[in-house]
This record gives sequence, C-alpha cells and structure tokens, in this order.
Amino acid sequence: MATQFPLLGIDLGLKRIGLAYSADGTVVTPLAAIERKNRNQASQAVRDVIAEWGIQEVVVGIPMGGSSEEEMRRRVAHFMNLVDFDGPVAYQDESDSSLEAEALMKGEIRYKRDGRVDSLSAMVILQRYLGQ
Repeated sequence: MATQFPLLGIDLGLKRIGLAYSADGTVVTPLAAIERKNRNQASQAVRDVIAEWGIQEVVVGIPMGGSSEEEMRRRVAHFMNLVDFDGPVAYQDESDSSLEAEALMKGEIRYKRDGRVDSLSAMVILQRYLGQ
C-alpha cells in the first residue's frame, strides 16, 4: 500500500513521546514531545496531534530483530488502540535513532531532558521510513 500523507513519526518512550511530521515525504520536522503522565493522557495527547495535523498514517519506531521486538509490537499496538487511530500504522526500526538524535544536538549548550532528543529520534525514524 502506498504511503499516505501527512505522516506522523512516533518515538514511544516511557517518560516522553517524541513526534515528527511530514506533509508530503520531502521534509520531516520534529514537533514538541509529549510528557507522559499516564497512558490515557498520553494517548489523548497523540490523538489531539493527529487531529490537529490531519495525519493519515503513523510510523512508530520499534527495535527490530532483537528479543524485545514482539513485546514492543504488542505494546505499540495496545497504545495505538488507545489512541483510536483508524489509519495505517507502520513500524520502522529505531535502532540507534536516539544516538543519531543526540549527535544532531551536538553544539547545544546543555543536554536537557525537554523532549528535543525524543522528537529528533522520531524525525530520524520517519526519515528512515521515507528512505531519506
């Protein structure tokens, strides 16, 4: 099935959810990360972003090929069920996306846990999915 735009990339974490957006597959932009208080609040926040940006397809990063892949697919499927998104959900290997995101942040004055790395990870995941 062809990719549907606009796309939302998600780096699903226990404390923060990184988000990235692509309107047409050419440019991927990190969005503000969501601070995760509980799964109902987090799923509602993702639902709000999907509505606000008119998202047609979601790409979620998971570690592929490892022992945790099946467990992560199950967790992501459960979370996306809470989000209640009825469009396509694709999985993309997120291996080392956080390291790539941290490398993109080099030169920042101080490494802060404000969600920027999480959303840059989501950007890397979405760029990989798009073959960039």
